Amino acid sequence: MKKKILVVDDEEIIRDSITFVLEKEGYFVRKAENGAVALKMLNENMFDLVITDIEMPELRGPDLMEKISERFPHTFVIMITAYASIETAIAAIRKGAYDYLLKPIEFDDLLFRIKKLFEYKELVLENTMLRQEVNRKFDFSSIIGQSDAMKKIFSDIQKVAPTDGTVLITGKSGTGKELVARAIHSHSKRTNKRFHAINCGAIVETLFESELFGHKKGSFTGATSDKDGGFKAAEGGTLLLDEISEMPLHLQPKLLRALEQREITPVGSNETIPINVRIVAATNRNLKDEIAKGKFREDLFYRLNVVEIHLPELNERSEDIPLLVNSFISKFRLEMGKSIKGITNQAMSALVNHQWKGQIRELQNIVERAMIFCDAEMIDVHHLPEELQASAQISVIDYSSQSLKDAVHMFERRYIEQKLKNHNGDKEKVAKDLGLSLSTLYRKFEELGIPLKEK
Repeated sequence: MKKKILVVDDEEIIRDSITFVLEKEGYFVRKAENGAVALKMLNENMFDLVITDIEMPELRGPDLMEKISERFPHTFVIMITAYASIETAIAAIRKGAYDYLLKPIEFDDLLFRIKKLFEYKELVLENTMLRQEVNRKFDFSSIIGQSDAMKKIFSDIQKVAPTDGTVLITGKSGTGKELVARAIHSHSKRTNKRFHAINCGAIVETLFESELFGHKKGSFTGATSDKDGGFKAAEGGTLLLDEISEMPLHLQPKLLRALEQREITPVGSNETIPINVRIVAATNRNLKDEIAKGKFREDLFYRLNVVEIHLPELNERSEDIPLLVNSFISKFRLEMGKSIKGITNQAMSALVNHQWKGQIRELQNIVERAMIFCDAEMIDVHHLPEELQASAQISVIDYSSQSLKDAVHMFERRYIEQKLKNHNGDKEKVAKDLGLSLSTLYRKFEELGIPLKEK
């Protein structure tokens, strides 16, 4: 599609000559004799670029440019100016004009600048689309769940994201802590800045300070040049400190100072650098236990734990497993180019009833493996790993010779026994999952002959 350009100048010869040159280059060009006429044309048609003189009757170029900035933010402006009005042109650039040209106009220079402008505009558009895609990818749609536990997490994210409050995300490995951190960033006022993640458990202790705060050239062996650390990399945006419990104890006071003073000191430097970063920390450990062991500072814990978002284990929200499975099937179907439609009820039952020690990450890996080996329309039990195949071989109860009361009792017993297995024998969690009081659950144990075992 041809780029559309509006040429605005009260001198006819300049309007016509610029139009002639641009049309020869294949642009779609329209002309206006002053700013007022140009504004009317802009209200009726969309233009990619306006080339306008500064001094014109009715509406001057800088005034036209300001109105374009307000009403048509995707339209760029190039100012035409005489040498005596360069300061006016520069002032216009500060207010939003893209560039300026000096009279008399060199047409080769004009064409070169327009070419560069449209290349820049394409880059801006591409960057905007990429940001939108990243934000879409890490929006709530990437965090699957309709359980009460997940609804609370969605609510917490919506409340905390617009603020600059420090967030501590807790939960087992594989529960999706980084997805939550990215969702917080994408719903914050920092969404157009960088999200930078540092895995504290993957950094060699001797390089930890440099990775986080940066270093100056020559500050230690191997420091051949200056380096920005994680704080500078995330400037204006969000810094995720994953596995924060792995941070060396002797560096924790320096992190605390960075959080409280909003400044850092690179290794080998005596100068402090101001920072503007939102901190989100994540851990799969109980930091209060780490404090008791002397491995984590209590003051740092309270500074990080302004808002805590705890991610439940997958077995605590088993009703979300079918949603996750279908989401993974859709994802891998596209990536693998397969025509697998879904999963059989028996295979889904095996997944729902499995004890997920590896959390969502383990479930995703098993679905991916099943799709690799599946050569049918539906994933079935024999496509699952052997341990899940074994758990799926549940004998079918023959209810035909039983009374209604006996059949209901047998079903209740098997159902409660499965919930006990899902929650590792934790009776309080089973009662909550079943919507019963703990005393009612114990009565059920007695009625159904379920042995009382310690957790």
